[in-house]
Amino acid sequence: MKKRRGAAIASIFELVLFAMLGTMLFIMKYFMEFLPNIHPVALFVAALTVVYRFKALIPYYVYVMINGVVGGFAAWWIPYLYIWLPLWAAVMAVSRRLRGKRIAAPVYALLCAVHGALFGLLYTPAQALLYGLDFKAAAAWWIAGLPFDALHAVGNYALGLLVVPFAALIQVLQKAYTKGAGNGIPRTDAGAPGGAFGNGGGDCADDRAGGDVS
Repeated sequence: MKKRRGAAIASIFELVLFAMLGTMLFIMKYFMEFLPNIHPVALFVAALTVVYRFKALIPYYVYVMINGVVGGFAAWWIPYLYIWLPLWAAVMAVSRRLRGKRIAAPVYALLCAVHGALFGLLYTPAQALLYGLDFKAAAAWWIAGLPFDALHAVGNYALGLLVVPFAALIQVLQKAYTKGAGNGIPRTDAGAPGGAFGNGGGDCADDRAGGDVS
């Protein structure tokens, strides 16, 4: 009975944490709006995936839903439902192999940068379907936004260098909480201290889309 009660506390903690992280991401993104396509979304998605793997989708979709509630569930919002999933999948694929390796930080930063560079391309299919663009018009829309994608890639790389320490911080805070609660520590992909984090060490409704608050 005690074990089941401890599991319930851990589950409640994670749900509250995910809600807080999704909300914090929205707030941080909002206050960085003056910077074109430079924001911590890729950082959050990658770091949370390193720690929580499949569960990282919960705070991601909390963030997505808050954007819809605040900005309106308009056409610009539709790509949000999928546009960060490729980054999540890429981090899922490599995070266990990078566990305990110094190369983890630059690899995660590179993945974030690539996602930023491809953001417009990932956004284009929804843009074409929603606005009835043919291939030529869709390609022109994507090409016109390439300067924003370049800024996106640079910003994502810089912030992506923080994936490893941010993931480590999340795990430390979770362990501190669960230890204080007197119950077991929820299992994450990080495993033992430092396990997934080596040795210590935008995304947005693109500015090209316009009209949204994210």
